Amino acid sequence: MTIEWISSSPEQAWKSNDVSSDATGSSLSLWYDDVVLDEFRGFGGCFNELGWKALQLLGQSERREVLEALFSENGCAFNYCRLPIGASDYAESWYSHNESDGDFAMETFSIARDHKNLIPYIEAARAVRGKDFSLFASPWSPPTWMKFPKAYNYGTLIWEPRYRKAYAEYLARFIQAYEQAGIAIQAIHVQNEPNSDQKFPSCIWTGAKMRDFIRDDLGPTFKAAGLKTDIWAGTIERGDFNGWAGTIFSDPAAAAFISGIGFQWAGKWAVQRTRQAFPDLPIIQTENECGDGSNSWEYAHYVFDLIQHYLSNGAEAYVYWNMVLEPRGTSTWGWQQNSMITVDPETGSVIYNPEFYVMKHFSRFVKPGAAVLKTAGPLAGNALAFQNIDGREVYVIQNASEAPRSITVRGGRETVSLNLAPLSINTLAL
Repeated sequence: MTIEWISSSPEQAWKSNDVSSDATGSSLSLWYDDVVLDEFRGFGGCFNELGWKALQLLGQSERREVLEALFSENGCAFNYCRLPIGASDYAESWYSHNESDGDFAMETFSIARDHKNLIPYIEAARAVRGKDFSLFASPWSPPTWMKFPKAYNYGTLIWEPRYRKAYAEYLARFIQAYEQAGIAIQAIHVQNEPNSDQKFPSCIWTGAKMRDFIRDDLGPTFKAAGLKTDIWAGTIERGDFNGWAGTIFSDPAAAAFISGIGFQWAGKWAVQRTRQAFPDLPIIQTENECGDGSNSWEYAHYVFDLIQHYLSNGAEAYVYWNMVLEPRGTSTWGWQQNSMITVDPETGSVIYNPEFYVMKHFSRFVKPGAAVLKTAGPLAGNALAFQNIDGREVYVIQNASEAPRSITVRGGRETVSLNLAPLSINTLAL
């Protein structure tokens, strides 16, 4: 099998390099000595309305090129993606799928809005990716009439049985409506960032309320409807293990309905303790931290650090946030964020930002079902290793130093010496 070595740095975004096998004498070594995770699910991003709006600035062939860069086998090969239930902070405007006050029977439920933006975006991605494509969904806010105060941002779900039951039915209807549109939702996470009272669509929960809602309302509703969609505790954005994972999964009746837990942002600090406490519990990372719209190489290295942290602690998937945006990535309420790809509305030009290359260094080479290996050696904290189902080993290595570094990678098949450029990210496939 051909050895591949790809490097990215501020000087050159994507460079194929020559390698020498069976070399010795390098100053730093890297190898693997154990398995962290038997089966990795994959990489992906989130479908948002402003992303599809940015893609509409392009002609059909240029838009297809961007989608292939994200979803084809020669691009990022994304296969594990997220979508919002109703408005996120990157919707064109705020909405839910049922704003009819007091419609507890969900008679006016509709995903008509999604047929304009989100569903075409998903269908365009699936047309490139094919069958190997998984979706999970999460709400940013319930319908406003289910909340106090009555608003998309701020507030809580009205904690009365008929409102909880109606909200569970609302989430079930979403899954059924997407199935009717030909799109399967593999999993649902109960609430985006449930402990953050945001200016954009949000809803405050506690770990105890999420536990009770899953146990008493959502789980029984899904079961009665015969839904195959998994329920996950997510997307947790706090590092309070006891308040969230420890509370939710210590209740056997609630845990019986739950397939896993998702973390993002400060939730990363609870991943290690959750893995220790519940070693068989599936964990995924659900949202890449978003930066400030400057799309710098410095932040790209920070994203590498995030991926390294989550995957070395047993996360089974890693999901980027906005895949495509206009320059500066400004949300509907004024927050500027990074994106993998920028489309300039004035020139129609497509810019592949540093974080596009960081994600591609992993997702282009690491296939669904790969084992995550435990690295060892002086560079272990700046590397991740994988073994694909076909036996191929993949090493993704960061040189965070402003000086070049020479290293030796001792794989199961080959030993290879590399001279890493300053501030570079590298993929070695053996």
